[in-house]
Amino acid sequence: LRELIAQEGEAEAMRMMREAFDVSSEKLALAAEIVRVQAPILESQTREDVDIYIGIPYCASRCLYCSFASAVRTKDTDMGAYLAALGRDIALGARIVQETGRKVRSMYLGGGTPTVLTAEELKRLLSDALSAYGGFGRELTVEAGRPDTITAEKLGVLRAAGVGRISINPQSMNASTLELIGRSHTPEAIRTAFYMARDAGFSSINMDVIAGLPGETEADMRRTLDAVAALAPDNLTGHTLALKRSSRLVERLKEYPLPDAQTAEAMVARGAETARALGMRPYYMYRQKYMRGNLENVGYALPGQECIYNIDMMEDTTSIMAHGAGAMTKCIYDAERRVERVPNPKDIATYSAKIDKLAEEKRRLYAIV
Repeated sequence: LRELIAQEGEAEAMRMMREAFDVSSEKLALAAEIVRVQAPILESQTREDVDIYIGIPYCASRCLYCSFASAVRTKDTDMGAYLAALGRDIALGARIVQETGRKVRSMYLGGGTPTVLTAEELKRLLSDALSAYGGFGRELTVEAGRPDTITAEKLGVLRAAGVGRISINPQSMNASTLELIGRSHTPEAIRTAFYMARDAGFSSINMDVIAGLPGETEADMRRTLDAVAALAPDNLTGHTLALKRSSRLVERLKEYPLPDAQTAEAMVARGAETARALGMRPYYMYRQKYMRGNLENVGYALPGQECIYNIDMMEDTTSIMAHGAGAMTKCIYDAERRVERVPNPKDIATYSAKIDKLAEEKRRLYAIV
């Protein structure tokens, strides 16, 4: 829609979306609002901008629906070896960014669950990354994600490094659902982590919820959303369950009754109502394969609390220098509306062995823009 508006004007773009692409009035209105909300953020970009992504492919446990290339951190995990490889990857990437005249627009630490790292590991990683890049630009986000990995000490480390935005993701606020999907925490732990983050000084907190989780009803979703609304986060991301081929859920699908498409649609609508009631606006939207009810994921935020990295990444408007196993570096070629990518191997050992070769590929990619 954004590209059509630029090419054809708004009235003609809206007509084409309705008539040529058969977009419903409801979804077209949602897309149009997102375009308006994104506009000032996208217009603030320059050709030299680059976003930095740093991936931690480890979690405290593996969720039933997850297909990400992430491992469970245990006492036997050699995190030191991974962080050493990651540190070299970051140093080489920062050199490429600087040599090609790029400037950092935002930095995002994702996963997996970055806060599965100890406070000391987080401190060292963020210090090395910020030192290598000379700063984080306009925004530094960390996916704290799992409340069972959040401590006051870790939050203090994040704040000291300049992190302004974190995610604390319940997915559901129903204890039985959390146990079923493999989350090793309770609804009360979510509340505790949220209040701890507020006390630490975080004024931009995102919370994720998922519509269509196994066994859940509309009433379950309503309880989740009411509990989240009571916390008053600054961002709310409404996901729809996607059936990922390599997830335990798909492997054992007959064991887990899923809400039907109509119920999932009602859950998504309830999520939108909750976000609106909190004063939020939709600011990005995307779809994945095999989503329940063929629905979508929508990120909502209070005005001024939109995540720059999320918009840049979802809309493919900004080059990204990505570090970590499974991370995806990309370079945007504006004139051709083309995106070229360099994927890091998902296997941690393979990734660690290929750091120098990956840097060569990234250098070639960035040098020809």
